[in-house]
Amino acid sequence: MAARTGAAAPLLAADIGNSHTTIGLVDHGEVDHHWRVATDERRTADEWGVLLRALLASSSFEGAPRGVAVCSTVPAVLHEWRQMMADYHPDVPHVVVEPGVRTGVPVLMDNPREVGSDRIVNALAAAQLYEGPSIVVDFGTATTFDVVSPRGEYVGGAIAPGVEISLEALGRRGAQLRKVELVRPRSVIAKNTVEAVQSGVLHGCASQVDGMVARMTEALGLRPGEVNVIATGGLAPVVVQECRTVTDHQPWLTLRGLEIVFARNT
Repeated sequence: MAARTGAAAPLLAADIGNSHTTIGLVDHGEVDHHWRVATDERRTADEWGVLLRALLASSSFEGAPRGVAVCSTVPAVLHEWRQMMADYHPDVPHVVVEPGVRTGVPVLMDNPREVGSDRIVNALAAAQLYEGPSIVVDFGTATTFDVVSPRGEYVGGAIAPGVEISLEALGRRGAQLRKVELVRPRSVIAKNTVEAVQSGVLHGCASQVDGMVARMTEALGLRPGEVNVIATGGLAPVVVQECRTVTDHQPWLTLRGLEIVFARNT
């Protein structure tokens, strides 16, 4: 991204997940630069500050971001981010998505505080970008399904083990199995053990997605094709091409949602 002269600076958005943290520079829905780094609970505020400084320098962006927006599923890391923002970006407004922050998304759950902030942000982005009901499938440490009504309400969802968790569990618990690379096998009917594991995990996850989408669509009283099915998350590119029900792939859905939350709170 070229240095901006006389133009508004981008927003620094961060989605802190259990395994990885996705960071991007977002400007009016466009993610100009993005990075995916390991979420390490041992990393201190100073280490995060130095890392962010290096990432921003690599982007050719000059100056300070117009703000910082963060959602997190890891409290220990979020604590270090708060300290890092106070120490390294004290003059930059920041928004942490948590109870009390305006999102505009009614959460129709038994206990709204139980819902991960990233899932609320995804629901917000889906409601803004698409007309009608939506199901957001986020392929991360867990594979989450979040249902958004046509009125932009978060009406509920489901959580399943993620693709990498399934792969690691097979490698640990299977005496004759080992960890394999998560790539598409030659055929769903495998001819060797490595491809058998790849087929079971990859096609099994895709079938799970299609099955869950079908059941959720039926529970909404709708017919197939009447719901937007949006795939996002770091592992989506591995699985999404095998899913028959996914209608759109939005790799930066959470970052775009964070920009919307930031605008509503500053």
